[in-house]
Amino acid sequence: MNSVFEVQKTIREILLKILDNHSLEQLNKIPEGFSNNLIWNIAHCIAAQQSLVYKLSELPSKVSEDFIARYSKGTKPEGYVSQSEVDEIRIMLSETLHQVQKDYADKIFVDYREYTTSMGFTLRNVEDAISFNNYHEGTHTGIIMSIRKFV
Repeated sequence: MNSVFEVQKTIREILLKILDNHSLEQLNKIPEGFSNNLIWNIAHCIAAQQSLVYKLSELPSKVSEDFIARYSKGTKPEGYVSQSEVDEIRIMLSETLHQVQKDYADKIFVDYREYTTSMGFTLRNVEDAISFNNYHEGTHTGIIMSIRKFV
């Protein structure tokens, strides 16, 4: 699993650079032809990781339920995200990465509720979820790279 966590670390570093290199206005802008923005995609990666890894393992998530509800699949940006919210998201990007690594090493993931993703891939255990999460975050990183050309 070390290489899987290294991939996620690399993705999260890319997302942190996006936060560092774009203004609040750019992070919030929804370009024509898109249904969301840079900050929604970044926050969505956190919410999805928490749902796929913790919630399906029947464990409490490391971010608020309100955050997950706001950025989960099927949602869209609801108003302007403030600088303080961006700062919280920045912290969550790092903290949720380190926490899942620690929790995995501590073997807290015992149960897992099988889940079939919208891509048709069935997650049967936490290892599947952590691996699939990298694919998911990679997909959203690609979307982010497209959006940033228009902001």
